[in-house]
Amino acid sequence: MIDVDRGSIWMVLLNRDICRNARLARDARFDGKFFIAVRTTRVFCRPVCPARSPKEENIDYYPSAAAALQAGFRPCLRCRPESWGTAAWDGTSTTVSRALRLIDEGALENSNVDALAERLGIGSRHLRRLFWKHLGATPIAVAQAQRLLSAKKLIDETTLPLTTIAIASRYGSIRRFNAAFRSTYGRSPRELRRENKPASNSGPCTLQLRFRPPYDYDSLLHFLAKRAIAGVEYIQGDSYRRTFLLDGQPGWLEITPQASYALQLRVEFVGPARLLQVVSRARRMFDLDADPLAIHAPLKRDPLLARLVKARPGLRVPGAWDGFELGVRAILGQQVSVAGASTLTARLAAKFGHPVPFQIDGLACTFPTPDEIVDADLAIGIPASRTEAIREFARAVASKAVLFEGDHDAAECVDRLCAIRGLGPWTAQYIAMRALSDPDAFPAGDLVLLRAAGIKTTAELERHSGRWRPWRAYAAMHLWQGVHDGTNSLLHLDGKPRRKAAAGGG
Repeated sequence: MIDVDRGSIWMVLLNRDICRNARLARDARFDGKFFIAVRTTRVFCRPVCPARSPKEENIDYYPSAAAALQAGFRPCLRCRPESWGTAAWDGTSTTVSRALRLIDEGALENSNVDALAERLGIGSRHLRRLFWKHLGATPIAVAQAQRLLSAKKLIDETTLPLTTIAIASRYGSIRRFNAAFRSTYGRSPRELRRENKPASNSGPCTLQLRFRPPYDYDSLLHFLAKRAIAGVEYIQGDSYRRTFLLDGQPGWLEITPQASYALQLRVEFVGPARLLQVVSRARRMFDLDADPLAIHAPLKRDPLLARLVKARPGLRVPGAWDGFELGVRAILGQQVSVAGASTLTARLAAKFGHPVPFQIDGLACTFPTPDEIVDADLAIGIPASRTEAIREFARAVASKAVLFEGDHDAAECVDRLCAIRGLGPWTAQYIAMRALSDPDAFPAGDLVLLRAAGIKTTAELERHSGRWRPWRAYAAMHLWQGVHDGTNSLLHLDGKPRRKAAAGGG
């Protein structure tokens, strides 16, 4: 164990005056950024907890749920801090973010911290030091907290059998599952379920995915709708629906907006061991862990973006369900219109994907896997140059030369993508931006970005974008969205008016 003064770490991470003002105002924008632990009751809460505000002298503030749990506090049964999951843990270093993604994927279930550190290319002591610095807890404590809070969320929001929830939350046995709940909540999982009385036991599994406001759901859904793959994705009204393939089994999900700063996820035909993976992917796809306050503060200081950020303060970066699917879509989007790329991608999915065994409006097939594309005859109207690029990309993903998992950072992935014949920097950065959720990815060669920014050359835009780091992906979304809205009416950097550009973004 590293010799660390825990209290001093938390004081460095959290400004007590800011935390106090945020909790007294119950400002939802700070929800998930810190947790309130009451020493007299030994309970920790979210900043928006509706319970009566305790006295300040009885409160400690923690940067993560794991830190509060490790300090001996139990989660509030009223505001349910487990509903945030790992959302409190953004704004960390790149290494910690990659480690959290791996932990989210179960990296510590059958391994140890030394093996996790090795996958990240650092020493285990340094990894523990980073976790203490950013989260106030050890990697093991974070994994244990995630397991416990995920299980509590499933108990509250679903009617899944408790045995299934234990498996989904990666508990090795029902005994360990029950012991963890009795130790933390003073109640068994069965007793907690009786108190919460979940709804019906029929139909798809339903979960709430929370986010920090503001959140521009309409813009994100419009972006996805213009690029939807017919048969695989379906957007109607304010709902997003899609098929997927996990462990060789097809399933489907639906996302719809809800009140109280949350989206609703409905998912069906998913094994219990994969349920939390679906939740994690859905959160990344809809960029639900972003902190709009931290992201937009530096962006709006630039006159080039100030008006755009003010117009859409909740703009997010749309992610992707699957890196391979997004990569194929990006390759087909080179030098053709957005609509043209969607048509070609849908044609490829219909021919090489698998029909689904369920009848859901708008959904007909799953997207093909890399192995199914490597040697496929792609003469379905796809240009020859794109055909070879897709095959090479599929071969690289199938052979694991290109991976979209948490232990590979974005820069390494971009380099490997650029090494594939037919994939240039624009395509690689666009894939990193959406498939890897890299907040600093920036396709500087995009013609629409150049026109929207009023900058003549890629090199000049690269230089100017340095002031937007590490949030250049969000800057790109604001520029693209400004063109779509018609609000991007700023002048060129040289003061001359710009010409209107067509909407971009692959």
